[in-house]
Order: sequence, then structure tokens, then C-alpha cells
Amino acid sequence: MEGANILVVDDDKEIANALDKLLTMEGFKVMKAYNGLEALDALVQHDIQLILLDVMMPKLDGLSTTLKIREEKNIPIIIISAKSEDSDKILGLSMGADDYITKPFNPDELIARVKSQLRRYITLGNIGNITHGSQIVVGGLNLNKESKQLFVYGTPIRLTPTEYKILDFLMTNAGMVYSSEQIYEKVWKEPAYSVENTVMVHVRRIREKIEINPKEPKYLKVVWGIGYKIEKL
Repeated sequence: MEGANILVVDDDKEIANALDKLLTMEGFKVMKAYNGLEALDALVQHDIQLILLDVMMPKLDGLSTTLKIREEKNIPIIIISAKSEDSDKILGLSMGADDYITKPFNPDELIARVKSQLRRYITLGNIGNITHGSQIVVGGLNLNKESKQLFVYGTPIRLTPTEYKILDFLMTNAGMVYSSEQIYEKVWKEPAYSVENTVMVHVRRIREKIEINPKEPKYLKVVWGIGYKIEKL
């Protein structure tokens, strides 16, 4: 964890420099960007393990930057913002951020959250689909089989028991395509007759909970004429 590359993105250079100094003292390597476009460029040029991201920035704001990053990467993103309303925090997390800290921040708390996110990222892995003990990780999806809890980019998502069973089955077998009948028999434990609509409705509801854009899903995809799969990233 020590020596991890952290990208600080804030148009306020004093704050960016303060974060640089704080993180460097903890043994991290820091790169800085002053707007979202510079941040996206930095991600192309460098191997970044975590991003500290302001919201209100010129050219490309923090929330839009988060959405762009989540199209391809699942590295931890911690938003640091002066906006402290619960609605602002919920919006940031729903866009794909892993954590949200309000300004002015406590330096010790910030470092603790940075280390927590890095620990999760490094322990669970950052590429592809990983089974780690009781957890299944596919990109930004983390399914805990013991607690029956799903996390999407670190945010807990409530699933019905049937939704959980479908997602558990498909994530366990990521990359494999299953017909509606196969999914039904696996989840409902009974013979499948004319079950396409039943399975389709549940898939649609799961997509609404796990996808940034359910109409253009990244994870839960249909293979026309065959069935459904969780994309193997």
C-alpha cells in the first residue's frame, strides 16, 4: 500500500498542494491535476491506484469525470467537496464514487479513508473477476455471499432474495451465457415453462440497481436469442 500512486484533482492549487504534502508524508506518490480533463489524461499516462477528486471544477466537473472513469476503470475514487448535504453525497456515490469527504476535512480521517480504500482495492484485486473467500468481485460489483450484500463501487445496494440469487448465479459464472429456462430452474428450483417474461422482469430490476446506464449495461447483458450473462471484465 505504501508507495501507491494517488491522483489529486482540485482546481484550488492550495488544497491540491496541501493534499500532496499530507499524502507524501504517508509514503504515497502523488500526481496532481486541476480539472477533469487533466485527470483523464493522467489516468492514460500513469498507473493510478486511487483518486481524490473535487466536484466543482472548470472544463469537466468531478461528477462527470467520475462517470467517464467508471466506463473503463474501477479504481477507488474519493470525492472531496465543500457540498455537505446528504443529497450531494448520495449523488456522488450513485455516480460511482467509493467515498465522499466534505471540506474542511480532518487530515487523519482522510488518510484513514484513503488507506481503507486502497486496502480493499489491493486485497480484492483491481482487474477482472475475482473470488476472494466469501466475496465475488466483477469490476465494480462486489457480492458478499456470507452477508448476502451487494456493493456497487463501494455503495451497498438492496436486492430482493430472488434478485440476489440471480446475481449470485451469474456473477459466479461470469462470462457464461444462460437461457431464461436455465436461470429459472437454478434460482426457483422448479421446472421452467414459459418463464421468459418472469426472468426478464427480474433482470431489468437488477440492471436498474447495478448499472450507471441500464439502457447500455456494462455488466448484466443479453445475448439475443440465447439468454443472459454477467460480462467477464
